[in-house]
This record gives sequence, C-alpha cells and structure tokens, in this order.
Amino acid sequence: MAQRLLQVFHDETRAPIRLGTSQRPIELDGLVRREYEIDGGHWNMIESPDGLGPDPDEWDAVIARQRDFFAGLGLRVEWKTYDYDEPADLGERLLRAGFVKEDDEALILGEAAPLAAQDLDLPDGVVVRAADSDEDFVRMAEMLELVWDEPQSWVVESLLPRWRTDPSSMDVVVVEESRTGPVLCAARAEYDESGFSGLWGGSTLPEWRGRGLYRATLLHRARLGLARGKDHVRVDASPDSEPILRRLGLHRVATTTPYVFDPAL
Repeated sequence: MAQRLLQVFHDETRAPIRLGTSQRPIELDGLVRREYEIDGGHWNMIESPDGLGPDPDEWDAVIARQRDFFAGLGLRVEWKTYDYDEPADLGERLLRAGFVKEDDEALILGEAAPLAAQDLDLPDGVVVRAADSDEDFVRMAEMLELVWDEPQSWVVESLLPRWRTDPSSMDVVVVEESRTGPVLCAARAEYDESGFSGLWGGSTLPEWRGRGLYRATLLHRARLGLARGKDHVRVDASPDSEPILRRLGLHRVATTTPYVFDPAL
C-alpha cells in the first residue's frame, strides 16, 4: 500500500510541471523547478523531483544558480527534498551551498474516503467548518500568535489574498464555539491539478489540545477534498502529528526535509 501510494503521489504531484501565474510564476532551470511570489510572500519553493541533470560535474553549479537567483530577489526560499531524491547526497550539497537544514517530516499519504467516513467526535458546543470570511482569517491569525508567540501577519497578508483570488485552490478550516469567539484550532487544505488534497498546518490552543480538534480538521478537510474530486490526502507530518495520522489509517511513505536559504541571514 505505502509503495503504491508513493508512486501515485510522485506521478500526480511531483512529476507534472504545473503552470504558474503572473503573481506566482513557476520557472524551470534544467530539471530544477522554482516557484515564488512576485510580492515576496510567504511561500517560495525549489524542488528537483527529476534530479539535478545528467552531468554530476554541474550539480553544484545548478544549486548555486538557484541560491543566487533568490538572493538577487532578496527572498527566503525552501528547497524541498525527499529521501528518495537523486542525487543521494543532495542534502550535503545544499548545506555546502549555504542552505540550512530544518527538521525532518514524515510524508503521510492515504485515501480520502476512509478518512472522511469516520465520525467526528468534538466536545459539546464545538463545531468545525470552512472559513468563509475575511474575519475568519483574522481570528485564525490571532490564535496562531497565541500558539507560536510570534507575529503571524502572513495569514492576512499572504494566505487571505490567495483565498480571495482563487477560492478553489484551498479550504481553510476553523474549529470554534462561536463565530464571534476565538478560533480554537485551524488548518488548511490546498488543491492543485493532482488527485491529492494537501493537508497543511494544524495548530490548537494549548488548553484545547488532546480533545480531538486536530483530528476533526483532518476528517473535515478530507470531506471537502472529496467534494472537489480529490481521492487522496497528503500530509507533511511532525513527530507530534504522525501518530494521530497513522491511527486514522494513513501511511508513512517517505521522509521530507526542507533546506532553507535566507539572504537576510
């Protein structure tokens, strides 16, 4: 099952070359893909699912070109790697080029229907729903600032404009007791041309942890994705989230590691 899911993920999500937009172009440098926001937003990415090219003597130069491209724009960028990527020493080469390794995450995949069919089990008076107003994003940012103890301006400055411009590209999910009270937990699902819902984020107020709120966002996002024709889900899971996901019937298929270059550092 795990190997089959990984193959479907690679064929549908990583292998195709997607079209960018005027505000978020996707560019090719040989086999390497870079995606960034013209206004310098929160998500700037590099990925090389097909390797770095046929000539090993050029691999370090390929990496350096990506670093220098983003340095020229003054943008922080993440090079997203998977443990099956080639070359096998890609991470070491990125470190030598000035990228900084961040924490490993588990690539978790699964079928959406069995996940969506499970019963929600929320505390009395608590509901989960898709965000449908600007105010929901403001409330979400306030919750994240409490959880992470740092500004979360990207929610309103970057995530909200993306949702306004193309609401078909994502669902942001909030858990709450009322629309006027605090958001207790929030997460998002993002969609592309593949059959996968990308389940991202998932933060809960400390006093509400361990009560099934994050689980509820997973089930609800799987349902929302199914309604959009997405038959699979993917999660880049932290060690805290992985046990929850595996108990729900999802599968760890690989390890993904981000390497970050920040020209401001």
